[in-house]
Amino acid sequence: MPMARRLLIVTGAAALLWAGCLSSAQPKREARLRVLAEPSTTTVYIEDRYIGSARVLAANPKRLKPGVAYLTFQAPNYFPHDVRVELPPGETTIKMKLRPIPP
Repeated sequence: MPMARRLLIVTGAAALLWAGCLSSAQPKREARLRVLAEPSTTTVYIEDRYIGSARVLAANPKRLKPGVAYLTFQAPNYFPHDVRVELPPGETTIKMKLRPIPP
């Protein structure tokens, strides 16, 4: 095999190997939402979808896609509270204290 052809094959193989390394999918980072809320009966919703109680989310953060999320916090006898948050990859802790509804 002529030297030029061998060099072309080796160079092509190296380029494919290098391109394969670059295009290998990086593991997608996920967002994790931890909630610390008062009262302990607080429930948490993302865009009107229940994701858990504050007690559970304090111990076991919810795995979500990174990005903007619209959260609603609710508890009996307390005003609900809506929050828009940016969830970056990694863990985000939200502390929420709901206001009681006056008697």
